[in-house]
Formats: sequence, structure tokens, C-alpha cells
Amino acid sequence: METCVTLGMVDEKQAKTLAESGLTAYNHNIDTSREYYKHVISTRNYDDRLETIKNVQKAGIKACTGGILGLGETDEDHVGFLYTLSNMDPHPESLPINRLIAIKGTPIEEELSKLPKDSKRHLKFDAILRTIATARILMPESIIRFAAGRYTMKENEQMMCFMAGVNAIFTGEKMLTTMCNGWDEDKEMLARWGLRPMKSFSHIKHASVLEKQMAEKAKENAEYMEKAAAEEQCGPNVAAVPENDAPVSGSRAQV
Repeated sequence: METCVTLGMVDEKQAKTLAESGLTAYNHNIDTSREYYKHVISTRNYDDRLETIKNVQKAGIKACTGGILGLGETDEDHVGFLYTLSNMDPHPESLPINRLIAIKGTPIEEELSKLPKDSKRHLKFDAILRTIATARILMPESIIRFAAGRYTMKENEQMMCFMAGVNAIFTGEKMLTTMCNGWDEDKEMLARWGLRPMKSFSHIKHASVLEKQMAEKAKENAEYMEKAAAEEQCGPNVAAVPENDAPVSGSRAQV
């Protein structure tokens, strides 16, 4: 089984530990363009996110990083978003594309609801399609994963996204705070359009990690048993204390 986690910011040491544990991929989205980021996130800056992505890639972990369309950004921000991703070295192994489902009562939902209907900041389907197609051209080997918001689209629109470059989807009734297409529904849709799911990836890396950990544990157990046997033969190594001299409380003299 492949493993992918989302744990927020990590430094080089933490990334190395995750890699040694057998982690396959690390999800850490950049969300939007550098220019628009400050309008969405205030708890950290753009470079903090890029640093985490560099740390996991340096550790040999695959980067899963993408963003959210429909935050109130413009077409120019879509260009900036793709510019940042396409200049990563190496390119992200996975690139999730989310369509924002604005939750009523949230700051973004309130802001978007006040915009004029003809505002360029409202996300249109053709902007999603162009972003996907451009991402496919710029990052030909990345897996573009259509994530949240797909259930709001018609079936033919979803298929146009596949034709434009999407080659993976998130499926299964619910995605965090929003609905998602169920697996049975997606399976039938893919079959109607002649699309076949990819086969599972190799488990070799995970097997090698488990073998290494088991070997290390066996070595630790052998060393412990050897030490215990030696102590049993020799007895405790404690100095004698004269009857009239009480040892210091909580201590034991050793030679």
C-alpha cells in the first residue's frame, strides 16, 4: 500500500524520519499564486510552504502539491500558480486540483457572495479546463488529480477535464467538509467512457523498509538476550557497604 500524509510544515530532519519510515508521498498544497496567497492564508507565508516541499523532496519523498481554484483569484493567478509548480525541481509527482465549494458562513463565501455576477473573480468552467490543460503541457509526467468540487460538474465536463490532462480522481462520498462522487458512481462513469483505472504501484519499496526494520529489531533483541545472559552468569556488580555505613539515599556504589 502507498502511504501519503498531510502533516503541515516539516523540517529536513522530520522529512528524513518520514522517509526512513517508508512514506511514499507528502501532501502540501501551495493553494494559489504567490501574489494571491496573502488574501487566503495569514498563519504562514508562501516561502514556508515551498520550503516544506523542498525538504520532503530532498528526503526522497514524492511531493503531492497543487491548489484550489475559485478562491476569488483571477486568470493571472492561475498563471502564477502554475509557474510556481512548473519551476519545482523535480516537478510534483502528484498535482491535486480542487474546485472550491464555499461553505456558508466562512469569510471566503461571504466575500464571494458580494461580488457582481459578471466579476472576473468568479470561477468559470473554461478556466478550470485551461488550467488543467496548461498544467499537463508544463508538467507532462505529473499525475493531475481532480479532487474536491468535481461533483458539481456534469459528466461531460468531467470527461473534458480527463481529455485536457486529468489522469486521477479522488472518490468516495465525502471529502472533509464537502460531498464527493461515490466509487460506484465513478466506476460506472469511467466504464461508459472507456477509461480503465491504473494498476497498483509496486510494493517493493515498502517491503524493503519492513525487512530493514525487522532486521534491526532482531539485532536489538539478540544484543539484549546476550547482555541478559552475561549478567546472569556474573551476578550483579555491586560494591559491598560496611554495616555501620549507610549508603547515600537513592544511590548505589558500583565498581
